[in-house]
Amino acid sequence: MTRQLNDPELVHEQYATEGNLRARQALWQDLDGPDPREILWEAIAGIAPRRVLEVGGGDGWLSARLRDELGCDVTLVDQSERMVELAAARGLDARVGNVEALPFPDGFFDTAVAAWMLYHVHDLDRGLSELARVLEPGGHLVANTSSRRHCEEVFDLIAYPQESREWVFSAENGEQSLRRHFDSVTRRDVVAVATVRDRRTLVEYQQSMLAETQPVPDEVPLPLLVHSRGVVFVASK
Repeated sequence: MTRQLNDPELVHEQYATEGNLRARQALWQDLDGPDPREILWEAIAGIAPRRVLEVGGGDGWLSARLRDELGCDVTLVDQSERMVELAAARGLDARVGNVEALPFPDGFFDTAVAAWMLYHVHDLDRGLSELARVLEPGGHLVANTSSRRHCEEVFDLIAYPQESREWVFSAENGEQSLRRHFDSVTRRDVVAVATVRDRRTLVEYQQSMLAETQPVPDEVPLPLLVHSRGVVFVASK
């Protein structure tokens, strides 16, 4: 049975250590075009955040940058104890928690950030409702995600199941979900191309998926061009 990206057991397994995350990040090292991380940063910086909640913040790279470069008061929440450990090592206020039940009062933050994580949320509407609740009137949620066509060259290569590409929060359906909880939503689509030059990177990426896929062929044509397709949403109360 194919497991979806928002299967709680899969999410727990994926992020119990940083190995799988590092393997997927390595695919995008040689990128031509706009850097999705920088486009996300521009969207956040553009709303002049002060008191920020980052959900699913992983090892804290983004929260640390918000603190260090913008002087934000940042709180990070992640389900993974290991990710929280890594974030705390950066000196962040990092806590184990779930976006579906945030331990903060109403209107506590002016900005929330959900970077490449809402497709992991089991009950998306509940999670978005919680994010809207903890934002002050006029507050913003900055959330980015991938398109169903993201990484399709690799997904096709390893026969990643089509049903697994139908994420609960994607470039194609994310705006509709956000509009159920926020008054306005803007979007910026981001497309770039990575050049993958060695088979090992592809093998480690395939193994990191923890899904029913085929092994990377021995004679995979290299270099392989892989498209990064995603979107940055800014939703406002």
